[in-house]
Amino acid sequence: MHSTLIVARLRPGSVDDVSELFGAFDRTDMPERMGTLRRQLFSYQGLYFHLQDFADDDGGERISQARSHPLFVGISDDLKQHITAYDPDTWRSPADAMAQRFYHWQQD
Repeated sequence: MHSTLIVARLRPGSVDDVSELFGAFDRTDMPERMGTLRRQLFSYQGLYFHLQDFADDDGGERISQARSHPLFVGISDDLKQHITAYDPDTWRSPADAMAQRFYHWQQD
């Protein structure tokens, strides 16, 4: 399994709206298209954390292909009113907002 963690800024009061947007998105075939196994959203003091676990079978190709799908483009546009880049000066794509894992432990 491959995981990504996106960090951004969350507009106050947007938790329910963002939850509804992802709830609708995740009821489509998009999670399967992208290889998504699990999505978790967190907020902390105005920050947004999007933890997503993927099937580790394609090296990210499924995600790349899904980015041009109308449902993916749509949710990206809908989220713009609720979520902004952590650092707008350096943000060009979601890859610029992904935290880098520096330690991992897993029970056998």
